[in-house]
Amino acid sequence: MSALSRTLTYGLLAAVTFVLLFPLLYAIAGSMMTPQELASYPPVLVPRQPRLQSFADVLRAIPLLREYANSVIVSLCVAAGQLLTATLSAYAFAFLRMPFRNAVFAVFLATMFIPWEATIIPNYLFMADAGLINTYGALILPFLAAGFGTFLLRQFFLSFPRDLYEAALVDGCGHLRFLTTILVPLSRPALASLGIYAFLQAWNQYFWPLLVTKTEEMQTLQIGISRLRDIESAVAPNFILAGTVLALIPTLVLIYIGQRHIVRGLTAGALRG
Repeated sequence: MSALSRTLTYGLLAAVTFVLLFPLLYAIAGSMMTPQELASYPPVLVPRQPRLQSFADVLRAIPLLREYANSVIVSLCVAAGQLLTATLSAYAFAFLRMPFRNAVFAVFLATMFIPWEATIIPNYLFMADAGLINTYGALILPFLAAGFGTFLLRQFFLSFPRDLYEAALVDGCGHLRFLTTILVPLSRPALASLGIYAFLQAWNQYFWPLLVTKTEEMQTLQIGISRLRDIESAVAPNFILAGTVLALIPTLVLIYIGQRHIVRGLTAGALRG
């Protein structure tokens, strides 16, 4: 590749990166502006005198720490639940011989095509009948298993040589021991990518937590941030931007830490022989 081609490629990538990151960068900058700067024309892109008062106002306006804790608890439980259920079901579909295995796996895949909106009412009625409304159970239970996780891990497990499984059985290794001591350690990239994916999905949920929570003590962070519009949105847009930035911090940190695992987990099955 010539120097000109390399320069043009890097320039194009930098431009695309800037376009993708601009909303995030403007949200961070806007959260440190005054309302007058945000309302000015032409728009101000960099705060003249950065201020953190908006973040303090958000902490006073809503029980942010409690909502942070709720979101962390729910997201961690959902991620752990999906890792457990997906690992066990993927192992069964990849290594165990059972009647109608492919047909049952097709049913698992079919669940990925069912719109979430089609299951909201049945899930809500079940949670209401079980007395779980406004509890962690209602926020967590519907998401402990997902067809995508089973599909991802099954494809990853199938990339391992069958001889590895048969050799372990010959040496007296049972299914559970083979799974926990051999397969899971070798599958850390796929498990990490699934865990991060499930965590972020649970973290960003809005409609379901809004439906099943009734008190501020059980509301998640996304609901708390949306309530900022009812407090001072007309006069202080920087107030909402500050809350949005606070909600994005765990997501950005998790993606930054786990980006290598996400790429390896999603591509390892395709790269293995």
